[in-house]
Amino acid sequence: MEEINRFFNDKNEVSKDADIDFSQSGDYLEAVKALARTTYQSLYVINYQTKAFEYVSENPLFLCGKSSEEVKELGYAFYFQNVKPEDVEMLIKINKAGFDFYETIPVDERKLYSISYDFYLINGKKNLILVNHKLTPMFLTEEGQVWKALCIVSLSNSSASGNVVLSKEGSDTLLKYDYVTDVWEKSEKIKLSSREYEILSLYASGLTINEISEKLFITADTVKFHRKKLFEKIGVNNIAEALTYAKTNKLL
Repeated sequence: MEEINRFFNDKNEVSKDADIDFSQSGDYLEAVKALARTTYQSLYVINYQTKAFEYVSENPLFLCGKSSEEVKELGYAFYFQNVKPEDVEMLIKINKAGFDFYETIPVDERKLYSISYDFYLINGKKNLILVNHKLTPMFLTEEGQVWKALCIVSLSNSSASGNVVLSKEGSDTLLKYDYVTDVWEKSEKIKLSSREYEILSLYASGLTINEISEKLFITADTVKFHRKKLFEKIGVNNIAEALTYAKTNKLL
C-alpha cells in the first residue's frame, strides 16, 4: 500500500467523505464496455476515491499475460509489477505534474483535458512493449477533483518513454511537459494539409503510391514528395508509423 500511495497526494486523493453527485455516473460502465468491444485499444477506469481500478477491458495489450480481473484486483500494484522500474518513477512524477497543473484549470473546463504519455510495459514473456497511455476525467467531485478517469492504452509510435502532452478539446495548442525542468511548454497542434490528408487517407485504405497518384491525378513523385514532407512534419520514418501517429492524434 505504501508503494501505491506514491501515486497520490492532496491534489488527486479523494477523501471518503468527499461531496460527490453519485447520480452522474449512472450505468456508465455499460458504455465503456461497449466501447471496449469495438476497439483494439485497452481501456480501464481509475477510481481516485478507492485508489483502485474500477474496470479493466479484456483487450490483451495492457494485461501483460494476466486476466482483466487479475489486473483489476492488482490496481496500482500492477504498475510496480508490469512497468519498467525507471518508467514507474517517471509515471509518479508525471502524475504529480499533471494534477498540479490541473489545479490551475477552471472547474468547468477540467473534463475537456486529456494527458498522454509513453512508457514501457513488461509483458508476460518479459519483453518490453512501448505503449501510449491517455487519461481523461469522466466524473468530478463537487469541488472539481477527478473522481473517476478513463484510461486508453495503445501501441506507441515513439521510440522512447516520456512524450508527455496535455491537450484540450477544441484547442489548437498543446502543453508538452519537460521532465528535466518540470515545466509545461506550449506548442501548436500539428495540422495536415488537405493534400497530406488525402494521401494518408488513401494509404489507410491500402492503396499503393501508383494507385494514389491515379486517384488524385498527380504523379507518383508528387505523392512521394508529400509523403516525405508528412514524415518530417510528424517525426516518423515510414507510412506505418505515420498512420499510427495520425490515428493516435486524431488527424484522420
